Amino acid sequence: MVEVEVVVAHHERATLRVGDVFLKIDADQARTDVEVEAMAMAPIPTPEVLWRTPPVLALAALPGTALGRLGEPSTASPAAWAAAGAAARMLHDAPLPPWPGRSLDELASRLDGECEWLVTNGVLPTDLVTRNRGVAEAALRPWTPVFTHGDLQVTHVFVDGDEITGVIDWSEAAQGDALFDLATLTLGHEEHLGDVVAGYGTDVDLDVIRAWWSVRSLLAIRWLVEHGFDPAAPGCEVDVLKSRM
Repeated sequence: MVEVEVVVAHHERATLRVGDVFLKIDADQARTDVEVEAMAMAPIPTPEVLWRTPPVLALAALPGTALGRLGEPSTASPAAWAAAGAAARMLHDAPLPPWPGRSLDELASRLDGECEWLVTNGVLPTDLVTRNRGVAEAALRPWTPVFTHGDLQVTHVFVDGDEITGVIDWSEAAQGDALFDLATLTLGHEEHLGDVVAGYGTDVDLDVIRAWWSVRSLLAIRWLVEHGFDPAAPGCEVDVLKSRM
C-alpha cells in the first residue's frame, strides 16, 4: 500500500507525498501561480507539473536526495555544492520574471520591525539582535535585479551524486539580489560557501552574503515560531546569528 507522507503542514499550506507524487495545497493561489510560471521559465531542472486543480498542485518527485538540511552536516560532495552554485548562476543569467520582488525600502522596514519584535518579546537578547542588525546593513544596498529563486535553501536543491537533478518550491521566485540566493543556499553551511562560489564562477562579495545570513535569520524567526518550528535548534537560525558575534 502506498503511504501518505506529510512533508510539511501549517495553517498556510501543506505538502503531502503519495508515492512519486507531491501534492501541494496552498490557501494563497497567487503563490501557486508564481510557482508554476517560475518553473516554466527557469533554465534549470524543476519538477514536472502533473496537474493543477486549485488549491492543489501535483508535482512529480525529483530523483536523488536533498543537498542537505539546516542543522545537520551535509553528506553531499564538494562537487555537488559547486554544481548548486553553477545552477544558481544559470538561473541568475536568465531573463527576468515579469513580477518584481521586495524593494530595498520594504526590506529595511520589515527588518526593523522584526528586530523590534524580537527584542520587545524577549525572544532574543538585545545585543544579539543589535549586532546582527548591524551586520545586515551590508546587504541593504542597491543591487542589479536577477531571476532569483527566493527560497534556495538546501532542502530545495536535489542532487544525484555530483549532479543537480532539480530545484523545488518556487513560490518565492522574483526579481531580486543574486547574493540572497547564494546566502540562502549556504545558510548554516558556511563550510560549503567556497564550493558554491567556485561553481557560481564569478567574484562575489562574501561580506554581503554573510549580511544576508543575518537578514534571513532575523526575518525568519517570528514566522518559524508562529508556525511550530524551532529556530533555536542546533545549527539553525539562532546559531547562525550567534556566529556573527
